[in-house]
Amino acid sequence: MILAVGPSWNPIIDLQQMWSFPFMVNAFRAGSIVAVLASVLGAFMVLRRQSFAGHTLSVIGFPGAAGAVLIGVSASYGYFAFCLAGALLIAASPRAGPGGYSEESAVTGAVQSFALACGFLFVALYKGFLNGINALLFGNFLGITTGQVALLGVVAAVSLTVLGMIGRPLAFASIDPDVASARQVPVRALSVAFLVLLATAVAAASQITGTLLVFALLVMPAATAQALTALPLRALALTVMIGLIVTWLGLSAAYYTPFPVGFFITSFAFTGYLAAQAVQHARPRWRAASPAASASTTGITR
Repeated sequence: MILAVGPSWNPIIDLQQMWSFPFMVNAFRAGSIVAVLASVLGAFMVLRRQSFAGHTLSVIGFPGAAGAVLIGVSASYGYFAFCLAGALLIAASPRAGPGGYSEESAVTGAVQSFALACGFLFVALYKGFLNGINALLFGNFLGITTGQVALLGVVAAVSLTVLGMIGRPLAFASIDPDVASARQVPVRALSVAFLVLLATAVAAASQITGTLLVFALLVMPAATAQALTALPLRALALTVMIGLIVTWLGLSAAYYTPFPVGFFITSFAFTGYLAAQAVQHARPRWRAASPAASASTTGITR
């Protein structure tokens, strides 16, 4: 396939050109679904301080996909199988109580190490083109089918529906698990349910960004939004908006270049995160300057 030489000065024409190809239409549809799902679950992941678990689940999607390709089935089955199995193993470790966090981290690290070892084995046994493995690692939007878009839509709809049902108690348990447990909130069950939902989001997003870069779509939009606002609902809406923007920009940039879409999505998301950090560090100076300006104005008025 021959891609366009470069974008023109007319974005409408560029969009019409990109969307004249069915694979790009499917890429934008799937990317939008994944962006919303990963952003929403990523916001809870950052709130719960389970970024290491999210990173592990994103990494172990690679051996699952490689193993599926090795035995001749769709990589989607491998993504979901390994991510869900990893989530259940991590969920089996205690998180609350003395030493709970360290034990969960130890189990998470052990799962990640073993999964990566399996991935290297599957790559060694794989006799096809290495480019196929590169697509698993770094993402590929050329091969997204209408059936995959439909599957992603169903997965996202179910996951977001379940998250909507458990969202309030999950947020309570994430902020203060001890108080939530004292008020009979099922903290353990909510933790397991969230990890399963997170694994589902990782498996879905890996098919767009690749397993090595899916973590960026989970953590950076949420971290950027939380750096800009402390209001939960506003931060959630901003997280979704950032996730959609960086995904759309990444797909558009990848259309005009031979580079992986995951690189562009990560680069745009990281740029936004740096900008948010700059704004956050500049706020104290603005606030310090504001009373002086107000006092000056008051003095002039008097």
